[in-house]
Amino acid sequence: MSKSTSRPQTSEPIHVFFDARFTRTTHHDGISRYGSCLLEALLSAVQGTDIEVTAIISDERQLNLLPDCRWVKLNSPTSPQEIFIARKLNALGADVVFSTMQVMGSTGRRYGLILTVHDLIYYSHPLPPADLPAAVRLLWRAYHLSFAPQRVLLGRADAIAAVSETTKGLIADHHLSSKPVTVVSNAAEVAVARARSVNRHDARSLVYMGSFLPYKNVETLIRSLQQLPGWTLHVASRIDGRREAALRALIPDRAKVIFHRGVSDEEYATLLEGATALVTASQEEGFGLPVIEAMAQGVPVAISDIPIFHEIAGDAAVYFDPDDAGDVAAAIERLSDAALWSEISAAGQKHAQAFDWDSSAQALVGMIHSVHALQQ
Repeated sequence: MSKSTSRPQTSEPIHVFFDARFTRTTHHDGISRYGSCLLEALLSAVQGTDIEVTAIISDERQLNLLPDCRWVKLNSPTSPQEIFIARKLNALGADVVFSTMQVMGSTGRRYGLILTVHDLIYYSHPLPPADLPAAVRLLWRAYHLSFAPQRVLLGRADAIAAVSETTKGLIADHHLSSKPVTVVSNAAEVAVARARSVNRHDARSLVYMGSFLPYKNVETLIRSLQQLPGWTLHVASRIDGRREAALRALIPDRAKVIFHRGVSDEEYATLLEGATALVTASQEEGFGLPVIEAMAQGVPVAISDIPIFHEIAGDAAVYFDPDDAGDVAAAIERLSDAALWSEISAAGQKHAQAFDWDSSAQALVGMIHSVHALQQ
């Protein structure tokens, strides 16, 4: 465990362990970024209070993507040793443990436990991430055959954090837990920028940032270019060769799609600065970080007409049917109007301010106090 000094406490500290073992080692994915940003905001929120935070990692390279803080190295969350992790945390004096996922071991725990639910996407789209071990992928598929395993996992917690109101509603709709559910919202990593001084309605440039799992529905974005002559789609995220080849085979004649195969933060900012819109035809989402981050930068978004996007974008977007390439094209074409582009740009920046990490950290602090009180 690393050493650090702490301010004198006026009462017995609450020892909070923040499970950051889903942090990546080289670059963030959505859950990794959620944990890192929330941890940083939490550390700021608890300064001078009775809450003492220690991050749990499983690989010291994760520290490169985490804020500077007290930490302890334990087993990987996919290790068989996970069934014993509660014993380790008991020995470390944990009072409350917060996990950015819902799959943390808890047998024999003597502390309060808060688990996080990001979404229920994999019940309708059960394909697991390809980077998981084969045995874990098999368990993943079995886990998502029914809601019963999810109910068992969530039933072990004292409280549930949901990353959005949409996810909180789904937890209730499917009766996944009788425990209290609090929204600890996702948010943009970047701050809301100043109003855009250059109108990009005529740039005819689109940006996609995200994964390439089937529910992300990138195929429909590419097919929509058939009806968007002169437009360019920039696919910014990392992609493996086979997936890229499959998508390239769908590109309409004379349409232009540029696969950047991953970009730096600076390169991504440049792409957004020159874009008419950020686009996503995702059929389901837990939140949609690229959407909120584009809005914060004053980049209009053309997005799927699904509940979570209405929650995070409100009226500050143009919406389309994600299964209709013609409707996608028509929505994007609307942003060729300079007045509408300017209106959506300004509205997006205003709406993005409703989601910030400081507010999320304060919601988590409230949960920590409530769960700790249950243990007394």
